[in-house]
Amino acid sequence: MQQGLDVQRIRRDFPILSRTVRNERPLVYLDSAATSQKPTAVLEAEEHYYRTCNAAVHRGAHQLAEEATDAYEAARASIAGFVGAGSDELVFTKNATESLNLCAYAFSNASAIAHHAPDSVDPRFVLAPGDSIVVTQMEHHANLVPWQEVCAKTGATLRWVGVDDDGRLDMESLDSVIDETTKVVSVVHQSNILGTINPVRDVMARAHAVGAIGIVDACQSIPHMPVNVAELGADLVAWSGHKMLGPTGLGMLWGRQELLDVMPPFITGGSMIETVFMEHSTYAAAPKRFEAGTPMVAQAVGTAEAVRYLDGLGMDAVAAHEHMLTGYALDRLDEMRGVRIIGPRDNHERGSALSFVVEGLHPHDVGQFLDDRGVAVRVGHHCAWPTCRRFGVPATTRISTYIYNDTHDIDVAVEGIHAAQKFFGV
Repeated sequence: MQQGLDVQRIRRDFPILSRTVRNERPLVYLDSAATSQKPTAVLEAEEHYYRTCNAAVHRGAHQLAEEATDAYEAARASIAGFVGAGSDELVFTKNATESLNLCAYAFSNASAIAHHAPDSVDPRFVLAPGDSIVVTQMEHHANLVPWQEVCAKTGATLRWVGVDDDGRLDMESLDSVIDETTKVVSVVHQSNILGTINPVRDVMARAHAVGAIGIVDACQSIPHMPVNVAELGADLVAWSGHKMLGPTGLGMLWGRQELLDVMPPFITGGSMIETVFMEHSTYAAAPKRFEAGTPMVAQAVGTAEAVRYLDGLGMDAVAAHEHMLTGYALDRLDEMRGVRIIGPRDNHERGSALSFVVEGLHPHDVGQFLDDRGVAVRVGHHCAWPTCRRFGVPATTRISTYIYNDTHDIDVAVEGIHAAQKFFGV
């Protein structure tokens, strides 16, 4: 396995990184927590599918349909294998937000059905007043708003595990927040705003101790470190392809087979059925029961190629490279006057999403100033508004690195922040 990443060689695989922006400045891309760039191999894999075997999968009797189906299911096997899963445990959606909504709707749909046909749904998915759903104070809106909606529909209560001043979960409150009323615990593995890597195995163990279903948002972890979904201790795990070098338009949901087999579907229609009568229908086995309509075949093919690219680098090497870059960025920002890091200031159990504020400057001004120098960063609340409120900031500037970044990129960003402070006189 490769022990270190050759960043200059890797960069040659990403055509977009050779372009210039803003008055012919070299592009410095530090926004991979939002979406990653795509290597040529991924672009060509998707194009090859469209050029050679594009067809509707699973139903056609002609050769193109057979080839498209084989490509789609082979992609499922490759992506499942990347996270230590079986093909039948992997559901394709259009993004991770849909994956998490699929989970949430399983509970609200089951709760609605239970009113008139209680024996037709698994009681683990039925919620009522007196039950609770637990999230954390650092969740992305995609893992918060759906659960708010479920609570509004079922009468369940939403609770959350707080975040301390260092940006880590208040684990001492876990036993009191997750109790015998808890039916769902849904937490982020690695925060997209704080960078914190949460001890999800401990959280999932507590969820299972009270009989709750455990769900993990792994959007920021699976692209950046070795992850075996079964070893997270969760029942369901959601992530997306576009953050791990794949195309946009593909999300994943891994689930324990036993659970997928009894979960109510989210979207119904063609492809997900077993039999259909005028009065009623029955549904196919998982994962097909959750993949209504024409699936994202080309996106799956492209994401499978992204998985092969990452496998070629070695996820241990990817994690080590990002850990080095994060430590370097923390040190550079920590030495700057007037810069406050939002989240862990040390590099222990920390990912590469690094948010900060600059005294006297709005994050949007910092981001725009960096953009003028060719540096692409993220600004705003990062779909984590409650987290920003917890730290008393309206927004942050966030840099996030990946396999194609090096310390020079960090230096360019830091020089840009210094220049912004000088320009605005702060």
